[in-house]
Amino acid sequence: MNYSEKVMDHFINPRNVGEIKNADGIGEVGNAKCGDIMKMYLRIEDETITDCKFKTFGCGAAVATSSMATEMIKGRSIDDALKLTNSAVMEALDGLPPVKVHCSVLAEQAVKAALTDYYQKQGIDPEPIVGKVPEMEEE
Repeated sequence: MNYSEKVMDHFINPRNVGEIKNADGIGEVGNAKCGDIMKMYLRIEDETITDCKFKTFGCGAAVATSSMATEMIKGRSIDDALKLTNSAVMEALDGLPPVKVHCSVLAEQAVKAALTDYYQKQGIDPEPIVGKVPEMEEE
């Protein structure tokens, strides 16, 4: 499978790996069947994502898309993060093989799941803002 240099770079040297203690938003998405699970942690101050980290269990493309997604939303407003799409993540990585496109979809969903958690913790209904985030798929 041919991966771009950027995908390989984010796989070998992933950015923002780890977890944030007492994170403002935590989202976990994945598909137990294919084995890719992403957990995204957000620190939010004044509607800005001041820090984000991830833990991904999965293939190289899953790690790379998680890493790139955190790079794309860190330091940005919640509104900007809500506009993050899987195609933007793929484009930033110079593309993904067709069989790995689902990894970029998971990265987008992980961000949205963490924002959903953030709004729920604020006592705000997240669905009108974030949309519907798929539940973790069990086997």
